[in-house]
Amino acid sequence: MFQKVLIANRGEIALRVIRACRELGIKTVVVYSEADRESLPVKFADEAVCIGPAAPASSYLLIERIISVAEICDVDAIHPGYGFLAENAHFAEICRDCNIKFIGPSPEAMRALGDKANARETMDKAGVPTTPGSDGLIHSEDDALKIAHELRYPVIIKASAGGGGRGMRIAHNDASLIQGFHAARTEAENAFGNGSLYMEKFIINPKHIEIQIIADEHGNVVHLGERDCSIQRRQQKLIEESPSPALNAKLREKMGRAAVKAAKAANYTNAGTIEFLFSEGEFYFMEMNTRIQVEHPVTEEVTNTDLIQEMIRVAAGEKLSFNQKDVKVEGHAIECRINAEDPARNFTPSPGKIDLFIPAGGIGVRIDSHVYSGYTIPPYYDSMIAKLIVKGKDRKQALIRCRRALEEFTVEGIKTTVPFTQQVIAKKDFAQGKYDTGFIEKMMQEQGK
Repeated sequence: MFQKVLIANRGEIALRVIRACRELGIKTVVVYSEADRESLPVKFADEAVCIGPAAPASSYLLIERIISVAEICDVDAIHPGYGFLAENAHFAEICRDCNIKFIGPSPEAMRALGDKANARETMDKAGVPTTPGSDGLIHSEDDALKIAHELRYPVIIKASAGGGGRGMRIAHNDASLIQGFHAARTEAENAFGNGSLYMEKFIINPKHIEIQIIADEHGNVVHLGERDCSIQRRQQKLIEESPSPALNAKLREKMGRAAVKAAKAANYTNAGTIEFLFSEGEFYFMEMNTRIQVEHPVTEEVTNTDLIQEMIRVAAGEKLSFNQKDVKVEGHAIECRINAEDPARNFTPSPGKIDLFIPAGGIGVRIDSHVYSGYTIPPYYDSMIAKLIVKGKDRKQALIRCRRALEEFTVEGIKTTVPFTQQVIAKKDFAQGKYDTGFIEKMMQEQGK
């Protein structure tokens, strides 16, 4: 087992990894920017080293500085969390070259699956269902038009190196396709340094279902059930739950087997998530996230598993501590992302000082957060400040706890998405599990927003 782990991230995920390491008896080093000097990860880690100013490009994305800290502090491994360098194959490769274990998949698997077009091809060969789409990348307007006419509108253009909803455009006709093609390419180049695009048939308002897998370095691959991530705004997830109210036992098992097949096809190790679109009883591979997901706590709650600790053990060369038969989904869990945003102003970020922070509590309530009363939220990073996770014996009880917990959750001094999330949870269709990726858009249209 590792003696010391460096956490190359910030916020709640950095604190989450620190806690997992502490329970395993592992010392931690956290790197931080000048803007995060007063954050909880800095206070709770065994060692904390400032690596630069607030801008991510001058701190959290500077590989050479992170590696320098790792060498000076004599760490055995680096956990990248999610975001920043978590899916950067070059970073994972440099870690390996420096004899520092990267707690995640190999650079080769990351490259194969990080390129979305290449990942589609890998899944096609493995027999995992994929959405009808282009055979590789599209290089010009003419290519785009030809493929769109073959698939028939609507279609969706996607950045091959994309993620987080960036580099994506939906087209319903030739004019919107040409505009979307250039807009997506420009956005992808700016966001990822790679303007490569591919195209898929756009499935109108599907369910977004993802399967959590974990694989060790001894050939064992296990899935831990699904998460329903269909409650989204502009491709950004807001609420996630497990199990999905849309799946039955037969479909759940079928999707789980497909996810394991997908991981094996890519020679994947460590934790990862296979994302599917689900519509009219059929599911299609969308992409694989080669990292731990923001919403991993709902899986932990219903399977009684610590995924971060399992990632660390697998990276240390240990076999998985459980097999597929050991995985039992019990109860129901829901996660609400709490963002520092003002829903009344089109979800404009709301950084600033938190005058009062009183998280919800009680039976079946978990809060993952890096903030506290008196903490100042910097304007340079993602706006998520907390995750509220509730668990019940069934979905009905989980919803009751979720409503109660949202009522208790108090944040003063800034605006948050708590009131908006309460509105979503209160909707009859949500309570009945009748929702898809178009739910939020429809709800806001009804409210005249």
